[in-house]
Amino acid sequence: MKKTLFIILGAILLLFIAYFAFVYFVPYSEGTRSGELIKFSKKGVVSKTWEGEISQGISGAQIFQFSVLGNNPEVVEQLQENEGNYVRVSYIERYATFFFWGDTKYYITEVREAESPHFRDR
Repeated sequence: MKKTLFIILGAILLLFIAYFAFVYFVPYSEGTRSGELIKFSKKGVVSKTWEGEISQGISGAQIFQFSVLGNNPEVVEQLQENEGNYVRVSYIERYATFFFWGDTKYYITEVREAESPHFRDR
C-alpha cells in the first residue's frame, strides 16, 4: 500500500515538474508591440507581480496587457522611466502562467523608446 502511494505521489510530482518546465522553457510566440505606456504597477496579495498596459490606438480601444518577470529589474526600471511615453517592447508569449509570474501570458523582455506616429513632436 505504501509503495503504491509513493509511486502515485512521485508520478504526480514528475508531471507537475514536466508541466512547469514546458511552460517555462517553450514559448508559444515571440514578437514586438508598440504604443503608449499608460499603466505600470506592482500588484498582488500573496505574490507581488509587475503588470502593465500599452495603448495601441489613439482612442485606447486596443490595450495590450503584459507582465514582467521579477528576475528582470532592468526592464522594470526602463518601463517606470517611460510611463506615459511611446515605447516598443519585445515579448514572449507562454502557453500558460502561474500566479507568482503575473496575470497575463505576455512577458516583456526588452523596452525601447519609440517615436509616436500620432504625435511626431514628442
